[in-house]
Amino acid sequence: MSLKLTHLGHACMLLETDTARLLFDPGAFSRFDEVRDLDAVLVTHQHADHLDAERLTTLLAANPGARLVVDTDSVRAVAGLPTPHVVAAPGDTLILAGTKVEVVGGLHAAVYGAVPGCSNAAYLVDGGAFLHPGDSFTAVPDVDVVAVAIDGPWLKLAEAVDYVRTLSPRVAVPIHEGETTDPGKYAGMLAAFSPEGVVQALPPGVAVPM
Repeated sequence: MSLKLTHLGHACMLLETDTARLLFDPGAFSRFDEVRDLDAVLVTHQHADHLDAERLTTLLAANPGARLVVDTDSVRAVAGLPTPHVVAAPGDTLILAGTKVEVVGGLHAAVYGAVPGCSNAAYLVDGGAFLHPGDSFTAVPDVDVVAVAIDGPWLKLAEAVDYVRTLSPRVAVPIHEGETTDPGKYAGMLAAFSPEGVVQALPPGVAVPM
């Protein structure tokens, strides 16, 4: 399967496979409003930087053929969530425009101690061709390309480095930079401490073959 990946800001990624155009995590810090011809929109969890419900409604109106896939907690937590939608739970397998997407993970990474988190559906495409973990360190074997958060109140950079080293992907794409003033610094540090050549920061809004 050939893949193209576009970083649309923060955690929002457009993935183009041989058969499908899939948009992940259209949130408050992302530039997704003009994206068209989508087959599905997938939301990992309820936080506004991953799910901007008002703009999502407008996006779906402009993409009437797109299926909406959300995690379990977003259904209850987000007022005005567009319907109809598919509620995804770990263990589910979806076929979206001929592309297989498995739901893995389950919980948002801990922010502090035992404070309970919300659900977080990580999405594994085509058996490992691409993994969007949302706000989690969900680890599965044989991942080729993974999106990796570099900033947030729930992580430190060492955890992101450990995540890349645990997964051993061919490519790790830095994301979740929307609230930092110096994303290049954190992406550069991730690259410096990860295996050589693995970390690949994508130019904003540009489709890059993977």
